Amino acid sequence: MNEMLLGATAMASIVAGLFFLRFWRSTGDRFFFYFSLSFMIEGFNRTLLGADRGLGEESPLYYLIRLISYGLILWAIVDKNRPRNKKK
Repeated sequence: MNEMLLGATAMASIVAGLFFLRFWRSTGDRFFFYFSLSFMIEGFNRTLLGADRGLGEESPLYYLIRLISYGLILWAIVDKNRPRNKKK
């Protein structure tokens, strides 16, 4: 049952990443690119977790990958809200 839930979470993360990738391609906004990259990394992380039988979810490797993924989301928000210098 746990593997099925991990697979569903991985699939949902990858699908969300593809949607954000499509939005990035149509708008060119880096915000969507960072979100797409973050969700793709999270989907990859869940896939690795479901396929690996040796390490558990408490392994530091999985936490490091999640930290990178969530850090990208935070960076996207900070980057989007930073004031821009507009030259005329």
